[in-house]
Amino acid sequence: MASKSSMTPDLADKDTKHSPSPASGGKPLWRKLWPIAILLAGLAIAWSAGVLDFLSFDTLRDNRLILRDFVSNNPAVSVITFMAIYAVSVALSLPIGSLLTIAGGFMFGVWLGTAYVVIAATLGAVIVYLAARYALYDLMHAKAGNAIRRMESGFAENALSYLMVLRLIPIFPFWLVNLVPALLGVKIRSFILGTVIGIIPGTFVYVSIGDGLGALFDQGKTPDLGVIFEPRILTPIIGLAVLAMLPVAYKKLRKNSNKAPLDAPIDE
Repeated sequence: MASKSSMTPDLADKDTKHSPSPASGGKPLWRKLWPIAILLAGLAIAWSAGVLDFLSFDTLRDNRLILRDFVSNNPAVSVITFMAIYAVSVALSLPIGSLLTIAGGFMFGVWLGTAYVVIAATLGAVIVYLAARYALYDLMHAKAGNAIRRMESGFAENALSYLMVLRLIPIFPFWLVNLVPALLGVKIRSFILGTVIGIIPGTFVYVSIGDGLGALFDQGKTPDLGVIFEPRILTPIIGLAVLAMLPVAYKKLRKNSNKAPLDAPIDE
């Protein structure tokens, strides 16, 4: 009888751990997916309204005096408006981030432009992260099971380093790097910190281009958006990515060194 009663709490604990929580499992699917539905609807509206055609270097060139006057006469409103547009464009995953970043440098200069872009881009990224975490996290874990749990544990151990590398090197689309960490259970603090630190170098490059945009327009030229892939710019960014991965390499080396004595032969 004593052994039976001692097993009861263990069984209860296991049932509690594996049973879905009311907050996650009790809601209908449509109530979980509404944040993603809103973002997709916003994306569709932006595409159908021709937002991508309106935002171009031609628009900046034709309205540069109006923009300059608006910024000088309405400094606070111009900053809030720019950051709101930037954050919404990131949340909707519109492919205009480079253009808006250059516009930020054109309107506010290098240092303030970099600060405004980093804050707005991080805010937009957090919106996507929270929407995906609320709508898709439980669904993905229910469908993928152990596979995604293994990925989650491996990514979470060095989440900040991995995020910084993904942000520093523009291999993957920005929207994808907003989405995946949410599905892999990365803590929002690590997500925000990795995003802020990781996007500063690339942002600074494009904002610097924007700061000299008026001179390019006077020469009848437009910026080269592929400038970030030039060796003189990409090489130091890759160097920063390597530095970001050093803690991961150190952890692996330390883990292997701790395992080594266990594998050594025992003298008899």
